[in-house]
Amino acid sequence: MTRTAPLRLALDGAALVANWRWLAAQSGKAACGAAIKANGYGLGARPVLERLAAAGCRDFFVTTWDEVRALGALPDGISLSVLHGVRDVDMAEARTSRARPTLNTVEQVKRWKQAGGGLCDVMVDTGMNRLGLAAKDVLDGLLDGLSIDTLLSHLASADEDVPQNERQRAAFAALAGRTSARRMSLANSAGICLGPDYHFDLTRPGLALYGGIPRGEAVGHIMQVAHPQAQVIQRRRIRAGDSVGYNATFTADRDMELAILNIGYADGYLRGFSNRGSAGGGRFPVVGRVSMDLLAICVDAEPDLGEGDWVTLDYALAEATAQSGIAPYELLTALGARFKRIWG
Repeated sequence: MTRTAPLRLALDGAALVANWRWLAAQSGKAACGAAIKANGYGLGARPVLERLAAAGCRDFFVTTWDEVRALGALPDGISLSVLHGVRDVDMAEARTSRARPTLNTVEQVKRWKQAGGGLCDVMVDTGMNRLGLAAKDVLDGLLDGLSIDTLLSHLASADEDVPQNERQRAAFAALAGRTSARRMSLANSAGICLGPDYHFDLTRPGLALYGGIPRGEAVGHIMQVAHPQAQVIQRRRIRAGDSVGYNATFTADRDMELAILNIGYADGYLRGFSNRGSAGGGRFPVVGRVSMDLLAICVDAEPDLGEGDWVTLDYALAEATAQSGIAPYELLTALGARFKRIWG
């Protein structure tokens, strides 16, 4: 059946690849991978993997074994790591999969060893206090006997210039040669921008692949990938003094033309854009509160725009974050299933 969704997510494959190539160049001698968790940050994990693999990326990261299954058969030569490790219920799949678990806890290490081991990755906590083994566990020999491809850690504040970055880097560097791991990996998108001391053997960008600006060093180099588009349901004229939307948060100070779009916060165009967002390259400001399924924009600047026409929402991540107060990660991953995703 042909989809006739009134929502499109226009996805720029060339921009995605260009972003990865810039990040790979910044990674220097380190290999550059790609985080494709959360369905490729909402864009579609499989098409992202295919485009980046064709460009030369070989290392990919997801969170769960459900995400592994959703990817389907992996292209030859592709490495896939499952960041949340392996539960009891995952063991049968993990033992036969081409993907590797990233072991995060003492219990996961014991579980993997008892099952006969096999190639794995390991996460070490160096100060984020989220997932990962303690460095002491590593130094005390917990990982002895494991076949480890990559030893990983994760930077907590790489988007800021804070002493924590160097503390984490130094703590991770101190583990070099203390395990059987053939590679070490610390840097995310922002960590890549911190420079070669943070790159180790493998970098694993996420946000910047999809158009997010992780630090100032990336400004002018990272391109927007996702462009939400919605159809006009109705064009209407309101008079000075008329209000728009729930709770009348906008009142017209003059007569104006509105277009009502088939998009709302159920699609990931969130309420933070109410009276702040825009479309059409800034030509059409959002007026009133964003509804679950509907959005009003002022279209005085386009007299010919009408029912059935398509409008592109302004969604460059840095600017959209400034408009809405919503983090770029949330802006991407919130984009909903009602969009027809179209790669160009």
